Amino acid sequence: MAYIRKFKTTSGATGVQVCYKEQGRVVKTVHVGSASSEERLKKLLRKAQGIIDGNKKPLFNLNKYNRED
Repeated sequence: MAYIRKFKTTSGATGVQVCYKEQGRVVKTVHVGSASSEERLKKLLRKAQGIIDGNKKPLFNLNKYNRED
């Protein structure tokens, strides 16, 4: 199982990691980056989700619902 972890760094930025768990233990962590703005954080979260999704094909096309206003 993989999940996205957000945390505060010592400099006050928000770090983003992708963590992989097996049998309740974290076995691998991939650091995606750190952001000090909301725009950068959104980009890092999309990148992290892309890492998790890999080459999976989505069941539904939800692009028309994911509009950013």
